[in-house]
Amino acid sequence: MLIAVDFDGTIVEHKYPAIGKEKIFAFETLKALQSKGHLLILWTIRTGKELEDAVEYCRKNGIEFYAVNRTHPEEEIDEHISRKVNADLFIDDRNVGGFMGWGEIWQWINKDATDEETQNYQKRYLKAQRKTFCGFLQAIFCGK
Repeated sequence: MLIAVDFDGTIVEHKYPAIGKEKIFAFETLKALQSKGHLLILWTIRTGKELEDAVEYCRKNGIEFYAVNRTHPEEEIDEHISRKVNADLFIDDRNVGGFMGWGEIWQWINKDATDEETQNYQKRYLKAQRKTFCGFLQAIFCGK
């Protein structure tokens, strides 16, 4: 599948024009999607330096996109027309009903995953949630 993925509010928390904190399990899920052969498009409102920063942030976290704000890497961009891309699936925090979460996205896309694949994924996801929650508690009680 060709999958368009938003950046702010989806891969990271909304802090535009800064880069927010990574959403729990975003990069793990994106890597799992790529390992299954899906092509990822970064589809974002960002342009210029903010876009470069987002692409570099993703690259440092192990994600290289098939294309950025276009359907194919070789597609010419005309800044005077819409940057609508043609994808099989759009992952965006502005979906109807909001952002469902990366764990749910992985499970929805990988309906045919083996029980072992699903269990391994769920264990890693829960570990990431605990790590985030423990960091939250530490910030409250330790002032960090």
